Amino acid sequence: MNATLMVTVLAALMAGTASAETIGVSMQSFDNNFQTLLRQGLDARASEVSGVNLQIEDAQTDISKQRSQVDNFIASGVDAIIMTLADTSAAPAISEAAKAAGIPLVYLNLEPENIDRLPEKQVYVGSKETDSGRLGADAACELLKKKGKADDAQAYILMGDLAHQASRDRTSSVKETLAAGECKDVTIADEQSAAWTRTNAMDMTTNWITAGRPIDVIFANNDEMAIGAIQALKSAGVSMDDVIVVGIDATQDALAAMAAGDLDVTVFQNATGQSASAVDAALALTRGKSVDKEVWVPFELVTPENMAEYSQKN
Repeated sequence: MNATLMVTVLAALMAGTASAETIGVSMQSFDNNFQTLLRQGLDARASEVSGVNLQIEDAQTDISKQRSQVDNFIASGVDAIIMTLADTSAAPAISEAAKAAGIPLVYLNLEPENIDRLPEKQVYVGSKETDSGRLGADAACELLKKKGKADDAQAYILMGDLAHQASRDRTSSVKETLAAGECKDVTIADEQSAAWTRTNAMDMTTNWITAGRPIDVIFANNDEMAIGAIQALKSAGVSMDDVIVVGIDATQDALAAMAAGDLDVTVFQNATGQSASAVDAALALTRGKSVDKEVWVPFELVTPENMAEYSQKN
C-alpha cells in the first residue's frame, strides 16, 4: 500500500474513534539523530489522534535492555508496540513474545530479520534501503564522470552498525550500482563500520587520510557519518572540492553541510512519513483492520540543486 494513501485512509478511520489506547515505543537510541526525528514524528502523529498515549523508552543500542522494555510493555498490557530495533536479528524472538501476548507489533525504520515471516498483526514500516544506496551511487558516479575520475577513483564506505540490515543493504547497493554502470572501474579501497556515529566516522576517515592513499569519494550509510568524514577531511587540510561525500537521511545538519559546499549528495529518508505510518498501522491493527505487511516510504535524492525543497522536511 502506498504510505501516503495509507495515512489518509487510516486518519479518516481514526477520526471517529473515542477509545483511549496506549502504545509502547522502544527506540534504538535517543542519541541517534535520525532516531530522534522518528521519535518526534511519533509524538507529532499521536498528538493528532485523540486518546492515544505513547510510552517511549530508550534502548540505548542495547538489545537486552530493549527486550526488557518489550517484556514490560507486554506485562503492563499496552494496546500495541512500535519499535526501532537495536539488533535486527533479535526480531524473531520479539515477534513470538508479542504474538503470544496478542499485542500488535510494528517494526519501524530498521528492517527485522524475519520480515518475510511476520506473524499476524505485525508489520514493518520503512524505506527500501537498497534504493538509498543506488540513488547515492548513481549521483556520485555522475560527479566522478564530470571530474574525469570514473575510471580510476578510490572510494571508501562508512558503514552503520553491522547488526542492522540497513547497513548491509546500503553498502551492497552502492557497490552493485557502481559495478553495473559507467563507474565499474571505481575501486572500493576500504569499508569499515562507524556504527552510525559522527565521532567514529571522523576517527575512521582520519585513519584513511593518515594511510596516505588517495580518497576520491566517501559513501556514508547515514549523514552523521558523512559529517564526521567531512570534519576529518577539513581538519587534515583536504579541499572539499577534491572529495565527493555522500550521505543518507537529509537531516538539517546534512543540509547545512551541503549549503556550505561540503556535502555533495544525500538521500532524503522521510522520518515524518515513516512515523505517521507506524502510528496509523499500530492503531489500525488494534482495531482489527487489515494492514499490509510491508509499508514503504520512498527515498528521494537530494543535491545542491534541489536541497531547498527539503529544508523543513527532516
